[in-house]
Formats: sequence, structure tokens, C-alpha cells
Amino acid sequence: MVIILTFLGAIAFFACMMFTHQKVLRIILTTLTGIIFVGSTTLMTLNYSHHFGMHKVTTTSTKRIYSASNSSMPLALYQPVGKSGQDNVYIYNTKPKQKTPQHTQANEYTFSRIKWTQDDTPQLITTEVRWKYKNNFYRTLYAWSGMDNTLVKRTNVLEYPQTYIKLTTSQAKQLSKVANSAAGKQLQAQAAEQGRAFVTSKVQAAIAKNPHMTAKQIQKVSAQAEQEFQAQSVKQILKQVKETEN
Repeated sequence: MVIILTFLGAIAFFACMMFTHQKVLRIILTTLTGIIFVGSTTLMTLNYSHHFGMHKVTTTSTKRIYSASNSSMPLALYQPVGKSGQDNVYIYNTKPKQKTPQHTQANEYTFSRIKWTQDDTPQLITTEVRWKYKNNFYRTLYAWSGMDNTLVKRTNVLEYPQTYIKLTTSQAKQLSKVANSAAGKQLQAQAAEQGRAFVTSKVQAAIAKNPHMTAKQIQKVSAQAEQEFQAQSVKQILKQVKETEN
């Protein structure tokens, strides 16, 4: 509405100055239209510069995420941006299998980081602070201004189990290349047997410690052990890649 008032005020002020010939009437009309024009312009300026009629609203959302590698490997992928690491872009899936992965935003209002937790499942916690109009009056007054829902800042926290490994996209490509090679497939076949033995030993140790474990608890221990072994395998492959490069 302020935009319309500003536009109409300017036209009315010009019309009164140009086409009103009676002096007293011209003074009155130009004063009124001038007040409308200046007042609406001031309101618009205050909204843009000082967010007049608005307040900050904070929202937090949480969603389950998966490794963007589209494999069972526990990988936390990211694309380095800059040297400080504060602008890194983190890549993830929102489904177990996904053709096009998603990523955190890369702009001046967003900060993203990884947090290692004891939980079994990765998740993305996004906290946003945005400017919102205080009520319907201000929302109507500043309709079409484009200021509503303006982002102030955004924080992305990607929570991964400690068994996950943080890799750059280039390291992930190297890992995939080695895994798909003949030697890599042979290593995977050997690791499959070792992995089953590793998981079995972890589950047996947990049951020995707590004979009354439920099926759900046993499944949790098994999943954690599998992730732990996969993480060890990934580290071993990356070590071999570095040794080959050197």
C-alpha cells in the first residue's frame, strides 16, 4: 500500500502544482499531497533501512540425511570453499538413494558445520532468523515491498555419528576409483568376511556385558559396529591412495 501511496502522491502533487490555478486551493492540495508523498516515502525508507514494523523470528527444522556417496560407506562429504573452512559447502542426500544430492547454501548469511554425536543416524538441523511483519496491518501497509521473510542469518549443523569420515568431494572420487578397481574389489571381498567377524565379535561382547539385551539393542550395536568397520576400511583405502601418490 505504501508503494501505491507514494506513486499516487507524486502524481497528485504534480497535478495540483500544474493544473490548480486558484492560489489558496493549490496551496492546500499541494500541501496535502506533499505530506502523503513525503510520509509514504519516509515509511518506505524506514522499512528498508531500519525494518520498521518488523521483528526477527527464529525457526529451527530437523531432517534425516544420508551420505551423498549413495553407498553404505559412512561418509560426510563437503566441498572446500576458501581457506578458512567457514564457507565450506556440505553435500548430503535426503533419501537413501538419490540421483542429485543436495548441499548447504553458500552465501554471506549462512554458516554450516559438522558436529560429531553419539547418535546412530545423521541429521541436519537448520536454524534461520528472518524478518517478519509484526501484524497484518504492517503486512498490508508494506505489501509488495519484498521485505517480508528476509533472511538475517542461517546456521546449518550436520550431525554425524562419530564413525563417519569427513571427506572432500575429490577424496570421495579417489575412493570410488579405488573401490571400483580390480584390486579394490578384491579388498572389498576380503573386507566383507572381516567385517562380518568384526560385527559378530562386537555383538557377542555387548551380549556378554548385558545378557538381557533386546533385539532392538542388538540391532543398534550391530549397525554401529558395521559403520565402525566401514570407517576403518575407508581410512585404509585413503592411506593406500596417499602412499600411491607419494
